[in-house]
Amino acid sequence: MTLSQPDGPGGRRVERAGPRVLVVTAVDAERDAMAAPFGATPPAPVPVAARTLYRVTADGFRVDLLAAGVGPAAAAAGTASALTAATLLGAGYDLVVSAGIGGGFQPEAPLGSLVVASGIVAADLGADTADGFVPTTELGFGTVEYRPGAALVARVAEATGARTGAVLTVSTVTGTAARAAALRARHPGALAEAMEGFGVAEAAVAAGCPVVELRAVSNAVGPRDRAQWRVGEALAALAAASGRLTSVYADPTARR
Repeated sequence: MTLSQPDGPGGRRVERAGPRVLVVTAVDAERDAMAAPFGATPPAPVPVAARTLYRVTADGFRVDLLAAGVGPAAAAAGTASALTAATLLGAGYDLVVSAGIGGGFQPEAPLGSLVVASGIVAADLGADTADGFVPTTELGFGTVEYRPGAALVARVAEATGARTGAVLTVSTVTGTAARAAALRARHPGALAEAMEGFGVAEAAVAAGCPVVELRAVSNAVGPRDRAQWRVGEALAALAAASGRLTSVYADPTARR
């Protein structure tokens, strides 16, 4: 297994060898955790929307890893840039994976556990009113949820041991019990909270590519207490899950 620079836009011929997967994280530490099972350290960066893209080639498939930045806007922009570049090179992706650490709703998603999103939800995209929060769909605009294929979600959960439930995308991380309770009331099936999944999904769906979100729980959703965070444990869980995802990448029926 090797990790190398992707083919650039300088006219080099790109050969398609098996499934191609794009893994999008927010920060380098998450990207490196997803790359860790392949036993390689990323080489010199290749620019993609002012970020870095690395490629793993292993066992008949390719995985490109991108740390796109924090928040849904950066995630959407980075994912869209990577998808467009790959398409222009004639080597589009078969699957997009939004991956990283996040907050877990307790006690359903304990620290160190994994969650795969049955729904990728923009939890704070809408309007505050005197009667409470109104999502953009009720205002007559767009969508606030993408639902990955049930077979894909089930396959990722089976491979990684992840719990299955909605993962909320927020632009502001929850730091109070009141906000956690409000989110739970609006989204009773939610297991986790993060900041990028919906942005990644927006770009993937626009490109007609299947998408799934996987989160390792580093902290509880609620009052902000950094002394209780378990970031190292969550990154280790994410790395272990990445190694198990190779069976999903290599199985064409799992990407539906």
